[in-house]
Amino acid sequence: MKFAREGYPFIGFFAVITAAALLLLPAWTALFPFAITLFMAYFFRDPERSVPEGEASFVAPADGKVIVLQQVTESVFTKGKMLQISIFMSPLNVHVNRAPCDGKVDQVVHTSGRFLSAFKPEASVENENIAMTLDTKFGRIVVRQIAGFVARRVVCWAKPGDSLKKGDRYGLIKFSSRVDIFLPASTVPNIKLGDNVRAGETVIGYIP
Repeated sequence: MKFAREGYPFIGFFAVITAAALLLLPAWTALFPFAITLFMAYFFRDPERSVPEGEASFVAPADGKVIVLQQVTESVFTKGKMLQISIFMSPLNVHVNRAPCDGKVDQVVHTSGRFLSAFKPEASVENENIAMTLDTKFGRIVVRQIAGFVARRVVCWAKPGDSLKKGDRYGLIKFSSRVDIFLPASTVPNIKLGDNVRAGETVIGYIP
């Protein structure tokens, strides 16, 4: 099993605590740190995904449940009409984020903010987040990793000037939160509210 690199300190720390408990204390005391070690390994898992072909399709940037699907005016980066899809990530989801399509990274912008529950509509703009803009053959798109009430650490590995392929790993959210993606207004959704999607694998929309 492959793990996200940010997970190794967590897995290693609790593995050491487990070993120390086994060596120095009654064996039963190792059960709790061992359970946490297993949870950390599960949480930071980074499985391979089968990325679908097709230049005109977009894949989910995150695992989780679709909680927003609407046409909006994206007021920060594109200042135009776009299709917003928001995906809520529970602690049981894979938390590695993936590029929704081929593109060149134009901006990576960190914005400090609050830590509201990721389900709340205002969390999209008020919570701490990292927004990445991608220049694509269909125009600029925006992917925003949003911190939540529990998840307070968002990681983006991509940098301006990087070229990403659809399904490439580009970041991680530590513990549950959400990812918002803003696609061209002409995008035809391939999902509906309440659907569960998989990063890099589920086609969430396409350009007709």
